[in-house]
Amino acid sequence: MKKLKYCFSAMLFVLAGMLSAQEAEAEKERAPGHVNQSKFKQLYEEFSTPNSYRSASGAPGPAYYQQQADYKMDITLDDKNARLYGEETITYTNNSPDDLEFLWVQLDQNVRAKDSKSPLRNGNGVNFAYTAGNFAQTYVTEPFDGGFNIEWVKDASGKPLSYTINQTMMRINIPQALKSGTSTSFSIKWWYNIPDHTVNRARSGYEFFPKDGNRAYVIAQFFPRMAVYSDVEGWQNHQFWGSGEFALPFGNYEVNITVPADHVVDATGVLQNRKDVFTKEMMKRYNQAKKSYDKPVLIVTQEEAEAREKSFAENTQTWQFKTEPGRMVRDFGFATSRKFIWDMQAVKVGGRDVMAVSMYPKEGNPLWEEQSTKAVVQTLKTYSKFTFDYPYHKAISVHAKNQGMEYPMICWNYGRPNEDGTYSDRTKYGMISVIIHEVGHNFFPMIVNSDERQWGWMDEGLDTFMQYITEQEFGEAFPDVIAPNDKYPSRRGEPSKIVPYMAGDQNYLSPIMSNPENVYQLGPNAYGKPATALNILRETVMGKELFDHAFKTYAQRWKFKHPTPEDFFRTMEDASAVDLDWFWRGWFYTTDYVDIGVKEVKKYYVTSKPTQQMKEYMAARNLTEADLPPLVYLAEEGSEDFSEELKGKAPSETSTNLKEFMMDNMTAEERAKVKEPKYFYELTFDKPGGIPMPLIVEYTYADGSKENVTYPPEIWRKNDAEVKRVISSQKELVGVVVDPKLETADIDTTNNSWPKKEEKSDFDSFKEGVKGK
Repeated sequence: MKKLKYCFSAMLFVLAGMLSAQEAEAEKERAPGHVNQSKFKQLYEEFSTPNSYRSASGAPGPAYYQQQADYKMDITLDDKNARLYGEETITYTNNSPDDLEFLWVQLDQNVRAKDSKSPLRNGNGVNFAYTAGNFAQTYVTEPFDGGFNIEWVKDASGKPLSYTINQTMMRINIPQALKSGTSTSFSIKWWYNIPDHTVNRARSGYEFFPKDGNRAYVIAQFFPRMAVYSDVEGWQNHQFWGSGEFALPFGNYEVNITVPADHVVDATGVLQNRKDVFTKEMMKRYNQAKKSYDKPVLIVTQEEAEAREKSFAENTQTWQFKTEPGRMVRDFGFATSRKFIWDMQAVKVGGRDVMAVSMYPKEGNPLWEEQSTKAVVQTLKTYSKFTFDYPYHKAISVHAKNQGMEYPMICWNYGRPNEDGTYSDRTKYGMISVIIHEVGHNFFPMIVNSDERQWGWMDEGLDTFMQYITEQEFGEAFPDVIAPNDKYPSRRGEPSKIVPYMAGDQNYLSPIMSNPENVYQLGPNAYGKPATALNILRETVMGKELFDHAFKTYAQRWKFKHPTPEDFFRTMEDASAVDLDWFWRGWFYTTDYVDIGVKEVKKYYVTSKPTQQMKEYMAARNLTEADLPPLVYLAEEGSEDFSEELKGKAPSETSTNLKEFMMDNMTAEERAKVKEPKYFYELTFDKPGGIPMPLIVEYTYADGSKENVTYPPEIWRKNDAEVKRVISSQKELVGVVVDPKLETADIDTTNNSWPKKEEKSDFDSFKEGVKGK
């Protein structure tokens, strides 16, 4: 009977809560209905319906397909006039279930044509200051004409094909539809003027060195490239405006590159005629490099590069590159100059030797010779560990002033010391970081081939996230590069680094799920915020083990394929059993921010006397105390229920009421499991920010001990504004801190503590600074 009374009392309190809420609602005017605005509702409205091409699990479906574009090219560099000539044959295979009426080819260099609309797409006004070069380029100099000059397009038999150019896209008007499951071949001849990438920040071009009269070329987007045709949107023929990058199909490449005979060249693919273009000494060093796993071997020394700078050969030499069978690529890039120093080192990746390669002019030394190939090696190791083994035979880092850009197996990277060879830590870390980032792009999007034109974050954000992990592992692998007892100073990835952006003016913020052309601040939006979100997801929300398995599953599922954002979101949930719709919605689909605080802390005392709330409950139902079983009440300190009996006593002194009640209403076995609480607190946490996050709380007690509790993000699912938690403890609570380690990118920490910490005003800080002088 005693136990029955105990159960009844618990039911009574539940019932009381329900009835009081209903009664309160009845007294109000009935509110209109509403749609489901919960942050925790499933993303069915945002996601496409799964189908046979893309499954609900986030994996490719049984009918998934992708097109193939194979290229054979002959390229000639005119070094004197900085011009590139090319002729290519494209073999395009239609693996889709659709018959294609025409083909779309990308002409990315047309973004630099004289009649390009790209410079007109943004509004502008007078800046308060200009560099001389920027002022001249904007207002004085004739626009550079760097667009493609298409000489002809022909079919496989040599007959002219009709074509239509619309800005950066060219439609090939094939005479008959390309049937599903068939292929067609056509050829294009073209040329264009190569831009100076140091002047107009072109992704591809040359740098001129006036002291020795040479150019160093980093060349990409140099040929008409097939657009993607997919199950998601048919032809991806969105114009290239400059920010949104590239969507490209996979294929095989055979490319012959003719350059001055004193140039050295490296490129996407395997060099086919190494013995013809290497000297005997270069071949000897190359064979040494293939067995050197601890340090780079110089293939071309600085002394040799400086001698080449003076030669200016009139004759030419052709370098032949071909991609490996079964290891298709989505693009092609190359670098060439007589100025390049060249080093290589072998690195083991999944039982296979890969060559880590660096090319740089003397202006990059000593920094590049010391650090570049180290960064390449660490990138291959870390990215392979978290995704899949790097599948290509080499990865090349090429020095290019003010440049960071990526292509399969090759990338351009900045970081130049002063003329006297000295350099700051900022220059050193900046160079290492950009190399890690650009080499890392081999994984995202060169292999996990997302649509950069539409979703910039899918390559930049995922790559920046992996860059952060690699930077930290670089610091551990090369402690001689990092200051003693320091960690690598990553610029992006840690939660605190994204706070200024997320706390910024909402008029200039865009959701991550935005086209890159429509974003105000592309760096924080597509790089920093998604990288930070994934870092928080890994370290705070999911935990490393669950996250790493799911992330690797995504990479494995979609390597050499075309994933969408939904494929990523679905796979992360599918492989972890963690419902993350609330996370994707908050971090990726909105510009909401994180702000969680301690609103109020109330202390309660145990009493056997009914509280005012209980009295009102009984009066409404004509009940007396005699009608109730033995009950325990909690009276708030300082409230009308805080009777004379309780005043002056510690909560522990009044808890005997509770102990007596429990002893009288529980079995011996139940009593043995109970620790007698002495202190009771009701804590109210509020959430001014829109993004729900785990509620991470550090409780401090009077004896100096601390307790850390992480409440799951689902604590906000029924009340998006505030939640309450009751703490029953044997120790007195003296402090509460939300997010004590700054793990959630909370934009306002002034409300994170109880008792509230006093924040010094800017004026007070200024006064203290003056006194200290």
